[in-house]
Amino acid sequence: MALSITAARADAIDTPAREAFIFDMNTGAILLEKNADDLMAPASMSKLMTITMLFERLKEGSLSMDDTLPVSEKAWKKGGSKMFVEVDTRVKIGDLLRGIIVQSGNDACIVVAEGLGGSEEAFADAMTARARELGLQKSTFANATGWPDPNHKMTARELGMLAKHIIEDFPEYYPIFAEKDFTYSEINQGNRNPLLYKDNGADGLKTGHTEESGYGLVGSSERNGRRLILVVNGLENAKERSRESERLMEWAFREFDNYALFKAGDVVDNARVWLGSQDTVPLTVESDLTVTLSRQARKSMVVKVVYNEPIPAPIVKGTPVAQLVVSAPEMETVSVPLVAMEDVTRPGPFKRLTSAVEYLVFGPPAN
Repeated sequence: MALSITAARADAIDTPAREAFIFDMNTGAILLEKNADDLMAPASMSKLMTITMLFERLKEGSLSMDDTLPVSEKAWKKGGSKMFVEVDTRVKIGDLLRGIIVQSGNDACIVVAEGLGGSEEAFADAMTARARELGLQKSTFANATGWPDPNHKMTARELGMLAKHIIEDFPEYYPIFAEKDFTYSEINQGNRNPLLYKDNGADGLKTGHTEESGYGLVGSSERNGRRLILVVNGLENAKERSRESERLMEWAFREFDNYALFKAGDVVDNARVWLGSQDTVPLTVESDLTVTLSRQARKSMVVKVVYNEPIPAPIVKGTPVAQLVVSAPEMETVSVPLVAMEDVTRPGPFKRLTSAVEYLVFGPPAN
């Protein structure tokens, strides 16, 4: 279990990006958002949905990396970034994946769309339908490439959600995003993701650029077991995209951290019991509890156990009987159930009577 801070204000750090969204994948904590729910032109960043559709077919076993798909004249002629497939040839799925992920090939996207959907239009409809199933409620797709279209829109938040889905659900294929170059048709092209060329733990995911979208990036970095996902869009040029994505990622790792509070099975507190076979019952969380906070807010974090004491017996092991309340600056107060770690039975009538008298005369037992 992980608790997350509320969204940092858009001006927590100034950024020239028109849209920005950064979150901790381990806890779900939002570290920065700026226009994160505004529909925007995602450009080639929307190829992450095309890739997802292909990953799912590979994972279910209906396709393999060695299977091939045919290249149509439409795919061959497509402009923009290209893998340089040849018309009337067949291309391996493994090559098409690298053609999309590393080279951002529009032609490769159309080969996949036509091969899996029959037509690019039908495949785009399937992309939108699948996006809804994944919880992307605003994203709509008009093509497989991110080519400008008024009906092809995503949000920064939903791009981040999609990146998380890819990383978590397709670990066997995700390392492709970290590959820095790929050669096809004797043409070598480098990965456009600027974060991959920095010593910062980056291993994905996708850049994008059109006149409408500006320069954008969906990036992810992992350091010491902590993974952040970043989405920026609307930057002016590739240099600014490189500089700003690196700066924001460094800021997020530097200013925030994850703090493990309790592990499942740890005794968080011992709650007083009323008329039970024992005076107290140990309490625990049902799963590991971690919070993401700014390093400054961590100094003021308050953790307390709240319950109506004493808890009347009988108590069944695993029953929620209290709340763990966590509060800190920049964070909504969050309550997590605490469950009894043991059964507590009711004693016989005489014991209940004497315990009641003792409680009335002497008050509750001291901890």
